[in-house]
Amino acid sequence: MFRLIGTRIMTKHSATLSFYGAAGTVTGSKYLVQCGRSSVLVDCGLFQGEKQLREQNWAAPPFDPATLDAVVITHAHIDHTGYLPRLMREGFRGPIYCSHATAILMGILLPDAGRLQEDDAHFRNKHALTKHAPALPLYTEDDAREVLRQVRSVKGEAPQVEVAAGITASLFNAGHIIGSRFVVLDVKLGKHGPSRRVLFSGDLGRHDHLILREPAPPPECDDLIVECTYGDRLHDRSRVDEDLARVICDAAHKRSPILIPAFSVGRTQEVLYRIHELEKANKIPVMPVWVDSPMASHVSQAYERLAGEFDEPYRRELASRLSPLKTSSMQAASSREESKHLNEAKGARIVISAAGMMTGGRVLHHALRILPDPNAILLLAGFQARGTTGRRLLDGEKEVKIMGQWTQVRCRIEHLEGLSSHPDWKETLEWLSGIPAPPSRVFLTHGEPEATEAMERHIADRFGWNTHIPVQGETVDLDCPDNASG
Repeated sequence: MFRLIGTRIMTKHSATLSFYGAAGTVTGSKYLVQCGRSSVLVDCGLFQGEKQLREQNWAAPPFDPATLDAVVITHAHIDHTGYLPRLMREGFRGPIYCSHATAILMGILLPDAGRLQEDDAHFRNKHALTKHAPALPLYTEDDAREVLRQVRSVKGEAPQVEVAAGITASLFNAGHIIGSRFVVLDVKLGKHGPSRRVLFSGDLGRHDHLILREPAPPPECDDLIVECTYGDRLHDRSRVDEDLARVICDAAHKRSPILIPAFSVGRTQEVLYRIHELEKANKIPVMPVWVDSPMASHVSQAYERLAGEFDEPYRRELASRLSPLKTSSMQAASSREESKHLNEAKGARIVISAAGMMTGGRVLHHALRILPDPNAILLLAGFQARGTTGRRLLDGEKEVKIMGQWTQVRCRIEHLEGLSSHPDWKETLEWLSGIPAPPSRVFLTHGEPEATEAMERHIADRFGWNTHIPVQGETVDLDCPDNASG
């Protein structure tokens, strides 16, 4: 028996790993493991950022979704899950495995992503901002709700689950966002052959995260796929609260509005928690805080039901009913009318809105008014991928296109890079140092070229391991480690 993979013939005893996302970029994570008749996809994310990346979301998948046995998800962020409804429309009907917390978050994020796709198509059609007639959503809210029926949550950590014939998955705490896990696949090479262990880091967290438990140490493996988001940078987390307090105090003094683009999962909650703590310590004045993201509000409510994901100090705060994610003067804009009303407000205020890299969502409506205002402050909280509006602003562009309109940038730009929930290169090396034995190969993904190349040098200097930076569409053999094919 054999199976054709691209231009390759695969026997029933062969095993391969293909990179169909997050290769040379930080978005669109998709890793396909095939062994004999079994086929498992690890993560299923949307491409974001530059146009050439986003267009890949509309292209035919590089594999047949109908032949997939299962998908295993590391965490709920859209660049790891947002392609799932499209995958289903293309024929996938198998189970989707993830942690219990990730299953809850996907139930919030995916319908919202479908709704945003529909809203964006409607806006473009209404204002004739499309080259297509008519503009269509990549998928709908109904598509997203349908795919949720296929989700199977894995309770606890590190239990082995058979996700396809000859392939088992184990999930370990990754500490990136609530529910995040790194995934270990044990792949049986033939009926009587040995197993090959493949570890996918997904997005790792940091050992000194403000709220979450730290990542579990990595177990021994043959092949390791590790993220390199900050492979060329170091964080200065010690200044985060100091810088945040400085910006807020300055805004209060000058009666300036602050717009904080923030991911609805993780980043919004950390920003709120830090403001809450700074208020308690009397380090900042109390200012009106608006959370203009219904999804972020739903996620914050879910935090209260997922106490096991957090570190001990935060669990104690939850148990004491202190509402650590509420500031002294906080309101949520649930309706579009409330969101529009925020644009008419005057004076010092903080608006936290999605999306975090300004690739869509309500934050764009606020940006149209904030960016041209020389008295306003745009506070970027974390990583901004190449090609996103957030990255353009961080790079100092004086005019950017917002919802089809060229907008002058006169506001003050601040960046709190230390808020990132990704490790820097030293933190990544410390996590890797916990592995019991050197892996045969290390594949460097989920990073822009400068970051992955720098991470490769750091790993070589520290460990001397065999590393490889895969390209989009590359396939490597798991049973013959020295072979690869494009």
